[in-house]
Amino acid sequence: MIDAIKSLRQAPWSCQLGLLVITLYFFVAVAAPILAPYGEIEIVGDSYEPWSDEFILGTDNIGRDMLSRLIFGARNTVGIAITITAIAFVIGALTGLLAATLRGWVDQVMSRIVDVLMAIPGLVFILLVLAIFGTEIPVLIIVIALFEATRVFRLSRAVAMNVEVMDFVEVAKLRGESLWWVIRREILPNVMAPLIAEFGVRFTYTFLFIAGLSFLGLGIQPPTADWGSMVRENSVLITFSDFTPLMPAAAIALLTVSVNFVIDWFLHKSSGLKE
Repeated sequence: MIDAIKSLRQAPWSCQLGLLVITLYFFVAVAAPILAPYGEIEIVGDSYEPWSDEFILGTDNIGRDMLSRLIFGARNTVGIAITITAIAFVIGALTGLLAATLRGWVDQVMSRIVDVLMAIPGLVFILLVLAIFGTEIPVLIIVIALFEATRVFRLSRAVAMNVEVMDFVEVAKLRGESLWWVIRREILPNVMAPLIAEFGVRFTYTFLFIAGLSFLGLGIQPPTADWGSMVRENSVLITFSDFTPLMPAAAIALLTVSVNFVIDWFLHKSSGLKE
């Protein structure tokens, strides 16, 4: 713990700023009911009321407080993105490590299935599945997580294959260690750095993808607060020189940049390069 704190203190200012922003976002997401002045779906005024002491960021197209919606949007958008990324990594990393360790027909079958899924344009595939099964949040999570798992599979399989041929892995197999022991104790610790970096990249991509789907009307559905749908619902204000719709867009951009700052630093640390 002490070493981690010392390492963070020596991190560049961009990484420290990114960590500060990420921490702030998570705090807002957890404490949204306390921080928000009004309810998530509560209609508190007229449509498109301007900024005022009562409504700091004005109201949206049906009279809901924009600041409250922005705060609750952090919980919904970020929370769903993390859930999807976590599920994708459990599925993708586990199958990738299994394919790299077992090889043979298991590796061939898994790899060909992933190749077929990755050959389909991502947006087209997800839009088609959502059109068939609906846009409820559980369906959204499962569909995007399965699609993202294919990317994680390719990375975990590639890095695990480089480790699986090492002498210490062969020694563990000769000792009679079980498959799961070899994966958990020998291979996984040696591939954690690229997997953690990929987790950040996948989270950023998923976060932007969900916002994009919501902007198109196929992501998180109303009345649930979501930054992508907030931009779409209030975009008409931009024609009147009101930049309120840009607030959720700025929130999306700020978190994306912050996560990439942290990923860059982590990749630099895991590479072993010196300043």
